[in-house]
Amino acid sequence: MFNIFKKNKNEEDNVVEVKSPFIGKCFEVKDIPDEVFASNMMGEGVGFSSKDGILYSPLEGEIIQVFPTKHAVVMRSVEGLEILLHIGIDTVEMKGEGFEAFVNSGAKVKAGDKLISFDLNLINEKAKSNLSPMVITNKEIIEHIEFNYGEVDTNSVIARVKIKK
Repeated sequence: MFNIFKKNKNEEDNVVEVKSPFIGKCFEVKDIPDEVFASNMMGEGVGFSSKDGILYSPLEGEIIQVFPTKHAVVMRSVEGLEILLHIGIDTVEMKGEGFEAFVNSGAKVKAGDKLISFDLNLINEKAKSNLSPMVITNKEIIEHIEFNYGEVDTNSVIARVKIKK
């Protein structure tokens, strides 16, 4: 009758929890050795170091694009967030060597689904860096983002994103 025990639903409306797309470590995007990512030119995000050489889906949604070189994926969450998941820096120069994609454009995915595997040793040998950025590219729909850093796995919430109503 009085609803005194109900949670204030408005506080949680339009909040998307983004899980880690890597098992490893999450850190501030400014530490990515690439000015485009480090300066948030592509959007707000975080950086990762991977322990197992696998990129996982950070949330439920659809794969919009898998780059032909398999070094990056663009996806859209069911709430409308557009996310660029990029493996390493200057890995496009590897022309797909050491990468294997498990999804194609148009695929529906859930958080934790395996998207791409990659050879960390080969990236260390051939690319500028094995550090990997994740950025939200449609920042115009975002009201607020909170990031969490540290050791992560695919169950770790690395961002809480409040979407504008």
